[in-house]
Amino acid sequence: MASSMRALVLTCMLLAQWLGAGSTTGFQGDARVVAGATPGRHLGGFFGNYFKSMRARRALPSADEPDDSPIPPGGDASDLPTCLLCVCLTGSVYCEEVSPDMTAVPTLPKETAYLYARFNKIKKINTRDFADIVTLKRIDLTGNLISEIEDGAFARLPLLEELSLADNRLVKLPALPTKLMSFNANNNRLKTKGVKATAFKKLNRLVNLYLANNELEAVPQIPEMVATLHLQNNNITEVNVNTFCKANDTYYLRPSLSEVRLDGNPVVLSKYPDSFTCMKVLPIGRYR
Repeated sequence: MASSMRALVLTCMLLAQWLGAGSTTGFQGDARVVAGATPGRHLGGFFGNYFKSMRARRALPSADEPDDSPIPPGGDASDLPTCLLCVCLTGSVYCEEVSPDMTAVPTLPKETAYLYARFNKIKKINTRDFADIVTLKRIDLTGNLISEIEDGAFARLPLLEELSLADNRLVKLPALPTKLMSFNANNNRLKTKGVKATAFKKLNRLVNLYLANNELEAVPQIPEMVATLHLQNNNITEVNVNTFCKANDTYYLRPSLSEVRLDGNPVVLSKYPDSFTCMKVLPIGRYR
């Protein structure tokens, strides 16, 4: 009995010493002499292996703990799952100012209706980027580095109502989905040769059209339902009767068109008085 008690006390003392010393000091090897033990016997066997095993386990990260290790140098946002980089809520994905740099449209959940991928470094929009996301209603890609959009990139989006490509580097526009209600391409590098005269003709539901701060030389054909048209700070030099009205229809009216901005263009609007007779307000711009 005495020997059993002595062994138990010794075990508790050793365990307390190990816990107090912590893993940095620990046991100095497996060769500590145990007082009162048979001469020549050392701490080993079960207890030695047990404590070594415990120290090893303490050094390993828990499986439940997140891995905070950074992406290797040169890594890209495409190396990570979309909903780890972005905030994914039901039907909405928010990928704004993503770090590491997001250079391409991320893979989206199938049910995504609203995508906000502003202020990143996306350079190109490919046809495959939105090919399978038929639920999209709004896409906001403001403030990227987009210089190219493949024709047809938005063609398979039957529900898309709002599209913002503002503050990018576009020189031409792709075909746009017919149900768009708001389109923003402010602050790009668009020229008339990159925007077909009929680019917006079939957009019968379009209400807001923003093309300010580009390099357009002419006003494109404007759909009937447009209420707000921003074309300020372009290179537009003239307008004519058919720009907003219809030369062959003196009774034609455009009651929907309530705000037209042409300020910051070379055109002198007072030279074209017959060009605005169908409108309820005159455009904002230069008259002398």
